[in-house]
Amino acid sequence: MNTSQVLTELDYKAVRSSGPGGQHVNKTSTKVTLYFDIDMSQGLSEEEKNRLKQKLKSRLTATNVLVLQCGETRSQHRNKTLVTKRFLALLEAGLALKKKRRKTKPSKSAIEKRLRHKKETALKKQNRRRPNLD
Repeated sequence: MNTSQVLTELDYKAVRSSGPGGQHVNKTSTKVTLYFDIDMSQGLSEEEKNRLKQKLKSRLTATNVLVLQCGETRSQHRNKTLVTKRFLALLEAGLALKKKRRKTKPSKSAIEKRLRHKKETALKKQNRRRPNLD
């Protein structure tokens, strides 16, 4: 992934935000919406695009555009940096390869220890029973 190339392909749009701010919130556009078109990206390889489409399919639009919003603060610039950081973290998580699981066997000593403990517990419970008076 070419991060600098991907960052140049981002589209930002500022819209009016709800939340704190009094009358100021009615006049300024502080909420930032980020748009990233996966199919048109030059900073991602075909394999990376496919992996992102698979992992982020619930967050993509029908045309494979990723849309993120941030309206947490009253500052448009701060919201823009926050949404960009969130986007980069999402890309990193989406591109991360899952570690292949290797099957393992318990060691002989672990098996023996488990069976020994099992036998001790069975004896303990057997000794709790009422004695047979026949």
